[in-house]
Formats: sequence, structure tokens, C-alpha cells
Amino acid sequence: MSAPPRSWLFVPGDSERKLAKGGDSGADALILDLEDSVAATRKPLAREMVAAYLQAHAGAERRPRLWVRINPLEDGGLPDTAAVVRAAPDGLVVPKVNGPTDLLRLSHWLDALEARDGLPAGRIRLLAVATETATAVLGLGDYARQPVPRLAGLTWGAEDLPAALGASTNQDAAGALALTYRMARSACLLAAVAAGTQPIDTLEPDFRDEAALRVACAAARREGFTGKIAIHPAQVAAINEGFRPTAEEVAFARRVCAAFAANPGIGTVGMDGRMLDMPHLRQAQRVLAADAAFGPGGT
Repeated sequence: MSAPPRSWLFVPGDSERKLAKGGDSGADALILDLEDSVAATRKPLAREMVAAYLQAHAGAERRPRLWVRINPLEDGGLPDTAAVVRAAPDGLVVPKVNGPTDLLRLSHWLDALEARDGLPAGRIRLLAVATETATAVLGLGDYARQPVPRLAGLTWGAEDLPAALGASTNQDAAGALALTYRMARSACLLAAVAAGTQPIDTLEPDFRDEAALRVACAAARREGFTGKIAIHPAQVAAINEGFRPTAEEVAFARRVCAAFAANPGIGTVGMDGRMLDMPHLRQAQRVLAADAAFGPGGT
């Protein structure tokens, strides 16, 4: 699969049943979790189970991409990394990141561990949960100024930041996401695009509310996010569908591309009473590329 993952499904790393279920979920990527979903006393077991799962699925065809969420770098992240690198995950999801300096420090660890385990240099990518502290939110612009070669994406979270701020909730009086957290979400999107990496929207906590999930996916894709976190297999299909262009969008994009192809060397063309210019062409090309990347039927 050459396209960025649409659905990123969290799977507790210490649950054999959920690991097996996650592999059959249809998710583009699994995040094998060693952090919040695993009790402190079970983290050593989870490391072993995640490494075994990675090794067992190393040669599987058409498997989802396999990522591992480690613990924060100052609280178990290095032992987690050392334990799973030899099993060659596709990448690490890094929580509580304050900025690119943290990721570059982890990259140095990975340089040594990849050499230890005979892996190609730079093979293991990084996905940063980039808004879990006040420092992280205020420094999101640093990702564009301080490149991290391993960086594959940025995502944000609405749960840890309130705790870091001492807030009682992340909602406003009407029950919607409060301004501070909407700002963090927008800043994460801008930072990811500025850094040339994938912007991934956060999870929807009520996995039973499919209608709300579909609304959230549509809104996120309109804004520029290209994937979303899932916390239950039941959310995967809606996310995959929500981040694939609709048939109407694909048809319109083909017409836009055809209009420009019929008028080579022209910067603007008229279609349906509208004037279209190069940004419209680039957007149409992105729509067609995204549609082609996931193949027939949205897979």
C-alpha cells in the first residue's frame, strides 16, 4: 500500500484476543499499544507479546502496517524501543512529545538499535502525538524549522492536554470542544503540512456512535487531515470510507483534469460557469491519486 494509512487502530499490546481481532479489522495501520491501555505491572509482558506479534506477521502479505506506541521517552520509552526494534515494526508512535528535539533524540537511539539488529538505517518511522503538553502546542511550528527525517506524521489528542493544563474538562459550556483544544487541533494540522508529513485526526471516544464518527471524518477530510485514530474495530470501516474521495468528487476531479488537458498551456479554464485555475487542478490531481491509491471498493 503506497497511500498514507487512513485508519490507525489502537490495540492493547497485552491482549492476545484484541491483537488477533485487530489484524482482521480492515485497518490500514495497527498501533500496538504499550502505553495507556496497559497496566504498569503488565508492561514487560506487553513488550514480549508485541515483539512476538511483529515477528509472527513479518512476512504476511496485505497485512496492515504495524506500529508500536511506546511509553514517554522519560518513562519507559527506551526499554520499549529496545524490546521491539529487532522485530522490525513499521514505526513508533511517540506520546508526550515536546517537539522535534525529542524525536531527534529517539532517532539517535534508533540509529544504534537498527545497526544492532541488522535493519536498514532509517527504516523505522515516527509518528508524534504532538499536543499533549503546553510546551508541545506552543512549539508546533518547530517541526517545519527542524526536520526529523524519520517523521511520518503528526497527530493530536484532546485528553492529555487538559490534565497537563489543570483543566477540569476539554469541553465548553455547550459540550463542544473548547477553544484551546480546537486551536491545538488546527495547529497540529498546519504543523504536519508545513513539515511535509501526514496530518492525522484524533479519536472519537464513543465507538458506538457511527453517525457522529462519519460527520467527524467528513469534517476532518475537508480541513486537510488524511487519516484518523480508531479505538475500536467497529470504527475502522467508517474511517476508511470517510477518508476516501466520494464518487462525485472523483467524477468532478476527472472533469477538471480533462478540461486542463484540453487546453494545454492555459492557466485558467471555464467549467460549469466557474473559472478554475492551477490550485483547482492540483486539488483534482490529489483526489484522483487518493482514489487510485486505495484500489477498487475503497480497500
